[in-house]
Amino acid sequence: MILQDMCVRCLVVGAVALSCFDISAADSDSITGKVHQIEEVTVTSRRMPNKVATAVPVQTLSIEDMNQTGVQSVADAVRRFAGTNVRDYGGIGGLKTVSVRNMGAAHTAVSYDGAPVSNCQAGQIDIGRFSLDNVGMLSLAVGQTEDMLQSARLYASAAVLGITTERPHFDWGRNASFRVKMSGGSFGYVSPSVRWWQKIGSRVTTSLDGTFLRADGNYPFTLVNGKDVTRERRNNSAIDSWHGEANVYYDMPGDGDLQVKGYYFYSRRGLPGAIVLYNPVSTEQLWDKNAFIQAKYRKRFSRRWELQAQARYNYGWNKDTEEGPQFTGNHYEALHKQNEYYMSATGLYRPLDNVTVALAQDGVINTLESTMVGCPDPTRYTSLTALSARWQQSLLTVNGTLVGTYITERVKSGDRPADVKRLAPSLSVSVKPLADEMLYLRAMYKSTFRVPTFNDLYYDRLGSRVLRPEKADEFDLGITWSRSFFPAMDYFSVTVDAYYNDVTDKIVAFPTTYAWRMINYGKVRVTGLDFTVSTAVSLPKGINVILNGSYTWQKAIDVTDKESRNYKAQLPYTPEHSGNASAIIETPWVNVGYSVVAVGMRYYMSENIKANEIDGYAEQTLTLSKDLRLNRCELTLRGELINIADVQYDVIKFYPMPGRSWRLTGIFKF
Repeated sequence: MILQDMCVRCLVVGAVALSCFDISAADSDSITGKVHQIEEVTVTSRRMPNKVATAVPVQTLSIEDMNQTGVQSVADAVRRFAGTNVRDYGGIGGLKTVSVRNMGAAHTAVSYDGAPVSNCQAGQIDIGRFSLDNVGMLSLAVGQTEDMLQSARLYASAAVLGITTERPHFDWGRNASFRVKMSGGSFGYVSPSVRWWQKIGSRVTTSLDGTFLRADGNYPFTLVNGKDVTRERRNNSAIDSWHGEANVYYDMPGDGDLQVKGYYFYSRRGLPGAIVLYNPVSTEQLWDKNAFIQAKYRKRFSRRWELQAQARYNYGWNKDTEEGPQFTGNHYEALHKQNEYYMSATGLYRPLDNVTVALAQDGVINTLESTMVGCPDPTRYTSLTALSARWQQSLLTVNGTLVGTYITERVKSGDRPADVKRLAPSLSVSVKPLADEMLYLRAMYKSTFRVPTFNDLYYDRLGSRVLRPEKADEFDLGITWSRSFFPAMDYFSVTVDAYYNDVTDKIVAFPTTYAWRMINYGKVRVTGLDFTVSTAVSLPKGINVILNGSYTWQKAIDVTDKESRNYKAQLPYTPEHSGNASAIIETPWVNVGYSVVAVGMRYYMSENIKANEIDGYAEQTLTLSKDLRLNRCELTLRGELINIADVQYDVIKFYPMPGRSWRLTGIFKF
């Protein structure tokens, strides 16, 4: 939108200049000296969704693409990235985590407007709690993003899922903009939201977003037990959640930018549980509260010097309750409270025109208070330092990074785990062999690790304080190519990446003499191939066609013990084949979107036998939308039909997913 505003201004200035030239050439012109208003002109262009010039694999999804293909949530959007594995425990309120190239959810960083999101207790982020209502772009980078001003924590991650919210922009010379959105659909789904953008002076803008969501989630499903096939209904799937967010943006004099964000999320949801032994009943309830405030300052001092500084305080609280005879007094309740204090600064220097150096330093303090038996209320102190360099010629780009990590912990009782001191290097290369062709070859190596979570270390009777960090090595070879074959084609883009990951000292729950314990036992090797293709064509009469597709082949095997029956067996919940495709047809009358997500057969246990198989599935979605202009207001109407074929499938065994459903959305902007 900023690009559009700049183009409009340039056209207006040019038109005025030309008219002035004509006026000066003709003294008899009757309009000399008058001010004339020229009708607004909007210049638009389509941006390639895949970044073909990056040295690491990067995939992106804009909010327009997500809306037109019926994406329902952040988790649903992430499923459409090649190489991802989203674990979904069923329904709207079910927990949703993401693993990239089978590295594990704890190896994937999530950034929210550039600031890392963390959960030291569980080590993985529930991406189901993020709302799409104010999101402008989602991106997934394997290795790290191309931004050298990122924080050291993002440099240290195996993959980064970036969530970028939409920054305020104003049309028709307005100083304020409002949006009201209402969505409703199957299984009692209702979600209203409001947004207010306000310009304060020439340099300050603010935004305020609020979203409410509720759903029964008690959808029907088919239960198959041997020869018995019955129609059941999911229960304990209701959710009520609130999300509020406030932002202040200050464009500082001298090429500086300051953003301050406040965020609050609350939810109460039922956890439907597994359908086992003909018993669909679950009583587990989960309450979540999450609030944070963060500030990000970015300044360009000169062509050679830049700085980014961030500060963040994060508060997390959750309560888990369950009823049943297996608990003392027939009731279980656990409370957990986390605090994080985070500061980061990154400086960038360009000593030469083709050389860039950056130094990032993060300091983090994490605390946990819990009612878990024996929890020592740990405090973790983390220092992360990342030194990175980039050398770039016209046809060659080389990036290198060295991340140093130091972690120490304090506990109120018992022994504390050993300090962690580690250096982790990475290197990526991008080559453009032909100067006049958008063809790139890339290669990447990255060493990463993840420290044990608080649950790994301290969970009652399960945790172990002598765990070592889980180490991983990533290797990637890729080729990207983009061009246009005829004038009506905006672009045609292809990316192919072959990769190999080696994970050692994998932290797993392992049965011992008397109880399960967390130990460093696993060793995993992952070999895979990611393929993406996209194109856009502009046809006569204002018709545009956008096509996207991706395919992933992945072999993730357990090589821990040669004597084990599971040696070289495919890891649980890892399909060998998966992919997705989408088609969007934009017309002056109505926009049509179609998408399909397909996942092949998987195993839900370590043994690769027939009894442990989970059938593959293909979920199709159809979307119809229409944009209406009402004077200076806009109205968008959208209808979605999800899982058109009413396919019954599980992402996690015994957690059935919804069948066919619908959703209607109205958005009014003024």
